[in-house]
Amino acid sequence: MAPNQRQRQLFISKKELKKLNGRRFSKPDESVDTGLIYPGVDTAFNLILSARFCSTIWCHITDCDETYNYWEPSHYLLYGTGQQTWEYSPQYALRSYMYLLIHMVPAKLYHYLLEPNPILVFYFVRCLLCMGCALSEVYFYKNVCREFGIHIGRLTLVFLILSSGMYIASAAFLPSSFSMYLSTAAIAAWYGRRYELAIFGTALSALLGWPFAALLGLPIALEMLMRKKNWSKFVKWVIISGTVVLVPMVWIDSMYYGKLVIAPLNIILYNVFTNHGPNIYGTEPFSYYIYNGFLNFNFIFIGALWAPLGLFLVWLIVPARARDRLCLPYWFSLAPLYLWLLVFFLQPHKEERFLFPVYPMICLAGGIAVDTVQKLYFFVRTKLSSTHIAYHYLQYTIHFTFFAILICGFLGISRSLAIYKGYYAPMEVMIDANKLGLEKEVPKDVNINFCIGKEWHRFPSSFFFPSNNWKLQFLRSEFKGQLPQAFLDHENATSVVQPYFNDMNREEPTRYFNLEKCHFILDLDTGTETTLEPNYSGLSSDFTIIKSSQYLDAAKSHRFFRAFYIPFVSHKYCTYGSYNLLQNTKLKSIPLLLKEQTDKSS
Repeated sequence: MAPNQRQRQLFISKKELKKLNGRRFSKPDESVDTGLIYPGVDTAFNLILSARFCSTIWCHITDCDETYNYWEPSHYLLYGTGQQTWEYSPQYALRSYMYLLIHMVPAKLYHYLLEPNPILVFYFVRCLLCMGCALSEVYFYKNVCREFGIHIGRLTLVFLILSSGMYIASAAFLPSSFSMYLSTAAIAAWYGRRYELAIFGTALSALLGWPFAALLGLPIALEMLMRKKNWSKFVKWVIISGTVVLVPMVWIDSMYYGKLVIAPLNIILYNVFTNHGPNIYGTEPFSYYIYNGFLNFNFIFIGALWAPLGLFLVWLIVPARARDRLCLPYWFSLAPLYLWLLVFFLQPHKEERFLFPVYPMICLAGGIAVDTVQKLYFFVRTKLSSTHIAYHYLQYTIHFTFFAILICGFLGISRSLAIYKGYYAPMEVMIDANKLGLEKEVPKDVNINFCIGKEWHRFPSSFFFPSNNWKLQFLRSEFKGQLPQAFLDHENATSVVQPYFNDMNREEPTRYFNLEKCHFILDLDTGTETTLEPNYSGLSSDFTIIKSSQYLDAAKSHRFFRAFYIPFVSHKYCTYGSYNLLQNTKLKSIPLLLKEQTDKSS
């Protein structure tokens, strides 16, 4: 293939670029004459989807809320067994079954047609999540190019692909990730002046996903009402979107709970209008999101925080033609990001997933920050030497682009590798536990008690059990909050109020199981133990290790090398515990699965 033909295949041509910019949008600062090339939509989608499938396969479940509030009730909907949290008790009804069903209907079809192992259904759903994420990202990329120009668009694309934050969020079965997909699409539609789609996407994100995501739609509403004075279209599409989403949602949730339920309203009432809100689950200092943002986006996050100042300096000192009046002002187009950061930075209760909805916008703001540095640097150079005036700023500052991508990309990949190498062990061990029901003589006519103590929050879900006769049981540990309990084996179990639930995260002793009746135990051996958290792996007279994998001991590892993986170096500064699957040697209801499994994995 000739070079010029290959370029036309992989990158958008000048003719296509002019068509893309259109008459309604300003011509990007970096015009076609600079010779810029950038991936077309098809190429961008393939690149993003490849990165997202990596998340599907190699990213562990980073939040126990994902396991117990979404994977477990989904397992119940598919197989009739699973753990129920207090949020799904009809007396509280904070979570929507509609949200679960839009993911489980395709999974049910897959299960019905092929009857796969449950673990394959788990990864099938993850693939669907990542495909949805990739579609929203490529739509966002396309409209960023239209609104902000080619250079910022391609930086945004690279940061989306390489950041560890997107690696974590894209495959997570969480409303905050779902809101990320839909809010990103809504903001992209806003940049493309597709207001109807922007309103509908925001409604889906807030009503079906996470109610607080409505905050991201506030600038869209303000532009339509205050700048464009288009009240009729706004009201019309708010009513249409609310009706299309909320009516079936209320109907389905009320059917499952056995009473009238508006789940988004219940979440808001609990989190905002109770005297404790979510603070009973812990509070974090203001610096929490700074530290977490740097881990997930490294200098991209720092750049995103700096971008408003950079844009102000460029506006103040760099002579430039005005943007087309049909383009949104920078402060308006980036308002969703900084409004979200302002609100959530000020909340005492902080969690990593709370920032998921604005992760793509962090990548956009990081790209804008790089662009402003290039403009400021070029302005200073032209003041010092008149020979540079003839250059376009991108032609003279291309090394900034190169080093930004190199450094941020390296740190992003390094962080993702550190997450995989340090924390993937629970998934790996449970994959092998799943194989026991297929390859070993584990009977299916008796209940298999699979127990977790201090590792309750790392258990990846019942989808990793080979069959329904495997039952999750909890052992007492140092954790003093409320644990879930199994859904009742009842036709209308979702509408039955089980005893021993509370909305104050109080410990409930009825959850605990007798150690002597455990067939298997999931245990982390780091050489430390307490009275309530003994080292089960060391009880060789009662348990034998049938599967083991390395798990990072963060407390004994170097702070930098546990956060970022450096080949040939990190292992010298990191300490690992042993993540073990144990079998009770005293119970005779199943054959003893001895060292052959351990030898195979070592």
